[in-house]
Amino acid sequence: MDSSAKLSRRSALTVMGGATVGVAAASVSAQESSESSNPAPLKGRLKQSVCQWCYEGMSLDDLCRHSAAIGLKSVELLGENDWATTKKYGLTCAMANGPSGISPGWNRPQDHDALVKESERLLPLVAEAGLPNMILFSGNRAGMSDAEGLKNCAKGIKRITALAEEVGVTLCMELLNSKRDHKDYQCDHTPWGVDLVNEVGHDSFKLLYDIYHMQIMEGDVIDTILENYEHIAHFHTGGVPGRNEIDDTQELNYRRICEVIVEQGYDGYLAQEFIPVHDPMKSLAHAARICDV
Repeated sequence: MDSSAKLSRRSALTVMGGATVGVAAASVSAQESSESSNPAPLKGRLKQSVCQWCYEGMSLDDLCRHSAAIGLKSVELLGENDWATTKKYGLTCAMANGPSGISPGWNRPQDHDALVKESERLLPLVAEAGLPNMILFSGNRAGMSDAEGLKNCAKGIKRITALAEEVGVTLCMELLNSKRDHKDYQCDHTPWGVDLVNEVGHDSFKLLYDIYHMQIMEGDVIDTILENYEHIAHFHTGGVPGRNEIDDTQELNYRRICEVIVEQGYDGYLAQEFIPVHDPMKSLAHAARICDV
């Protein structure tokens, strides 16, 4: 075969290969377009929620409407004036705001009376609205030892566990990172949180295990969940690093993490708590499918 024939054959194969790739790409594109416009329903083995604060530019009504369309079951971290809005869209608020923000927290005895009073007001309202959980925070150390902080938190929280049990609401202490986002926060490691749960010693008090925060503080997420599963009532997500989308730009394998959670027979909620840098609702829908195991 002369050189011109070889060149001609090579050119023809290149064109044919390009055409094949083009057809395949067009087919994939058409399939993705179809799935985007007509997504299959979520399997729903893991009930999913979303945290409102990540979508500050969007009204709660719009967030609820989009969340319901995606297949989520909840929009959370809402106060009492917003719970009715979720119900309009067939959703709940899986984690209600509690008696305070991060500070003051339960590690300061001088704040216990006020926190208990507000908790006693809120818990019946949370129960009446049919919500399963109310969030609590430890507060910051401000020089306090972890041993003293744990003792103080337990003493205060024990004052409201009986009421929480009576009305059927689980109190959830959130684990947060003190390395990047919440400097000096006391409940910043799973062992400390587990020790607090054991010290309180009541089924109505457990942990909100924030996967994003604990990846930053500890890593070893899956084994930590498995070893402490009985002490966890709720989960939050977030991409590491950056707290953005939980896609392949970050270091956590959320699909496998969610598989492990489901394999334990978990019947609570996992809330998406990432700050989107792309189209917010497309990112939320994509995250929901990653976690829909």
